Amino acid sequence: MSINLVEIFYLVDKFCKEIEKTIEGHILTSDNSTKTRKRAFTMSESEVITIMNMFHQSWYRDLKAFYINYIQQYRQRDFPHTVSYNRFVELQQKALLPMVVFLQLCCPGKCTGIFFIDSTPIRVCNIKREKTHKVFNGLAAKGQSTIGWFFGFKLHLVVNDKGEIIKFLITQANADDREPLKNSRFHEKLFGKLFAGKGYISQNLFGKLFSDNIHLITKIRKNMKNALSACTIKLSLEKELSLKQSIIYLKMVAKSNTQDTDV
Repeated sequence: MSINLVEIFYLVDKFCKEIEKTIEGHILTSDNSTKTRKRAFTMSESEVITIMNMFHQSWYRDLKAFYINYIQQYRQRDFPHTVSYNRFVELQQKALLPMVVFLQLCCPGKCTGIFFIDSTPIRVCNIKREKTHKVFNGLAAKGQSTIGWFFGFKLHLVVNDKGEIIKFLITQANADDREPLKNSRFHEKLFGKLFAGKGYISQNLFGKLFSDNIHLITKIRKNMKNALSACTIKLSLEKELSLKQSIIYLKMVAKSNTQDTDV
């Protein structure tokens, strides 16, 4: 096992144990006198999250092939108590909450004063099966992106000029791209210049962010005057395209948690 993998597992395992202690102290007890059996899972949440991290750092694009052909065959020494793939998919859903909290609290990048924001769709099923989908019934929604209609969620991501993730938020697919920025808690740690696409154009949002020491810079529409005078700002707008590469990791995490739940 590589040193990097050991470090990742150590950090994740330590965090999962701490969050488990915190949750146990706030669980509501049932009035039912029937005893319930609390059985430990064969694979821990730390192992599941570590495997997911390995998957996104590998050249595999199919989680099932990665788990069966690589983890169970060549990493059996590191993960001696592997379960079936179907069971592993179920354990992913249980580990989703601590994994998201871990990313939010332990893995944020440094605020450099230059940020990029964008959104990307997370599909839970084919758009033609939206009415028969049951797994995310009541949660997922129908929305439209630049590549057409989809059914699922929308991932909003903020990165700095080094490609490090600063903030991320998952909303329903029909949520406006500008909605997260209207919440001061989402951008409370941001300052400086924030580059975005045309979908973030809003005079009211610009004024609100400007009062919070954030300069929102967007591309302009054909019927708008170009008020950008600095060449560095115009060149930075082109760097927005690199944000697509930065959102691959979180998008694939969410996708791998839903790719086998399509009903």
